[in-house]
Amino acid sequence: MSKSAPIYRTRRSRIGGFSTVELAVSMTVLLILTAIAIPTLMRSFRTYQLNDAAARVSDMLKFTRFEAVRRNTQINFLIQASGTGWLVGTDSNANGNIDAAEKQQLISGFATLLPSSVAPNPTAITAALGGASLTTLSGSTGSVTFDARGAIRNGINGSVSSLIYVFYVGSVNDPEFGFRAVVLLPSGSTQIWTAPNGGAWQQIS
Repeated sequence: MSKSAPIYRTRRSRIGGFSTVELAVSMTVLLILTAIAIPTLMRSFRTYQLNDAAARVSDMLKFTRFEAVRRNTQINFLIQASGTGWLVGTDSNANGNIDAAEKQQLISGFATLLPSSVAPNPTAITAALGGASLTTLSGSTGSVTFDARGAIRNGINGSVSSLIYVFYVGSVNDPEFGFRAVVLLPSGSTQIWTAPNGGAWQQIS
């Protein structure tokens, strides 16, 4: 007489499945973990956007300075409005515009160039620079002239500049994610600073 195993198969099928209660508990745990993780991921993403925008402004300044030294001439770095953002680039042909073929970066979206009235007070930056005042170039159309030595001039064929320029990067609508500042020294070198909303500035590079 042969033995059948229907009861055995039924038990295996019951063991291999999930009950409605188990599924509901798993989904609840998943939703709780997702709710906890999303704010952290969003803050990390916003931090990346701020750092990236500041780095691109700094890189464009460095590129313009390098071009002036390489070509042994004076070249302007320009800031021009572009839609809701700002175009920064090198005016290689000295026509007063950033042409399509010239090196440029679009700073727009969440992290964009801001006027000084939106950014935190730069007291910590000026103190670190010996009390020197800062000239804000972000938030409006402007230019910076680099000479053949890589230093800053007061316009093409102008005198050597002693001004310290600053470009503020951040968001008007979401200031809680903080700000960045790109500082351009008279020598032509750059610094990048960071500050929380309403907090003090700290140099990061």
